[in-house]
Amino acid sequence: METKELLKKVKKIEIKTRRLSDHIFSGHYHTSFKGRGMTFSEVRQYQYGDDFRAIDWNVSARNNDAFVKIFEEERELTMMLVIDCSASQNFGTSAQNKKDMVTEIAATLAFSATQNNDKIGLVLFTNEIELYIPPKKGKSHVLRIIRELVEWQPKSKTTNVAFALEFLSSVIKKRAIVFLISDFMTAEFQKPLQIASKKHDVTGIRIFDSREKSLPNVGIIQMQDAETEQLIWLDTQTETTRLEYEKNYKTKVEICQNIFRKCAAGLVETETNESYVTKLVTYFKSRA
Repeated sequence: METKELLKKVKKIEIKTRRLSDHIFSGHYHTSFKGRGMTFSEVRQYQYGDDFRAIDWNVSARNNDAFVKIFEEERELTMMLVIDCSASQNFGTSAQNKKDMVTEIAATLAFSATQNNDKIGLVLFTNEIELYIPPKKGKSHVLRIIRELVEWQPKSKTTNVAFALEFLSSVIKKRAIVFLISDFMTAEFQKPLQIASKKHDVTGIRIFDSREKSLPNVGIIQMQDAETEQLIWLDTQTETTRLEYEKNYKTKVEICQNIFRKCAAGLVETETNESYVTKLVTYFKSRA
């Protein structure tokens, strides 16, 4: 992608996602994800209704009056965007493909975190770690993340969510808010998710396309797996074939849902022709 075209696309994404984060997400994000704890702020005179357990007896004795300690939430957090950039993300039959939606969601979340003065980091993965950007604050940092999401050309085509989670656990030592964004059409990843969820606040965002759920009746067609490049012929006129395809898809989705449930991690599922805004706001409200 040429520099001029890249900057134009990044700017378009910034305008749309900043508006969403300004008017919709920032408040929900702030209330949904809490700080690491409470830190001492100041002492002030005791007021009716204050908890007597907060009285600072040393200060009270020196001033011959009751004073209480005031604490504030330690708000600064770290958000990690762990994003699948394998070949299956290029699929889409509606107005946008999965990759476009992933980029928008990631940008919206990043700008929401920026408004709360949080750090944002990025992991792009396939079956290997394609790119790691350590957490940092600021608008210019978020714009760099968006640029990488738009123009990054993966070295590999396949997916390994387990490996990405293992990498995350090894590089991010302090508790972080983690958004793991993928279609989750991958091998088993329960154990590394369990480990990551005990350390971090993990939410999976599953992006999928309507055509992945079922096959239309269009006769005999050739299909190719985007990640393995395997070619197969399918007779979509046969009801058995269509039902088997749907059953296989549902099984994979149920496995994914069960993994997140067992690991006590959040999961948001959104289709490429749906409003991810509604899905994320609903999720944030459920956590508040």
